[in-house]
Amino acid sequence: MTELDKKIEDAIWVARELFERGKATGSSANLSFLHDGAIYITGSGTCFGRLTKESFSKVSWDGEVLNGVKPSKELPLHKMYYEKSDSIQAVVHVHSFYATMYSFFKQDDVTDIVPEYTPYLKMKVGKVGLVPYEKPGSKELFECFEKAAPYSDAFILAQHGPVVGGKTMMDAFYGLEELEESCKIAWTLDQGKKEIIQL
Repeated sequence: MTELDKKIEDAIWVARELFERGKATGSSANLSFLHDGAIYITGSGTCFGRLTKESFSKVSWDGEVLNGVKPSKELPLHKMYYEKSDSIQAVVHVHSFYATMYSFFKQDDVTDIVPEYTPYLKMKVGKVGLVPYEKPGSKELFECFEKAAPYSDAFILAQHGPVVGGKTMMDAFYGLEELEESCKIAWTLDQGKKEIIQL
């Protein structure tokens, strides 16, 4: 098995696990990884429960699609995450329940919004920033993400869902799972203590 085959295998496994665990629904989630100077990202409209090796768009660093598969509309967000640090080699974005719910709380510090109720969030993920709401896939969302990117390690797009990067696809998966569990704990403990934003 080649290195690329292994990365694709891991990406398909992660996607299916997230789908089966209810962390990704329909065709709304996306993930990507780097290989040999290119970004491999799930194609537009793909479902995490049904990915195959043909489901990935291969995109050059300057945005050229190299294999005829239309990439997810959130490709620019993934690219900005990679530009943040050379240590980021894979990115996962889903619309999981508790991370999305937690984004509705008003926050004093938008660069680090999830409380450290257990030690594992900081150990596995780091600081979690809040990116202001803008329409998914929009230029405005990407501008908001670009502004937030330098100040946190992982992110929750407000009213939308978490984005987590890692050294490998498995690292990103572990981080995403830890973030969702931490948001579940925080949501449970912080209800009644924090103000909900006005929609």
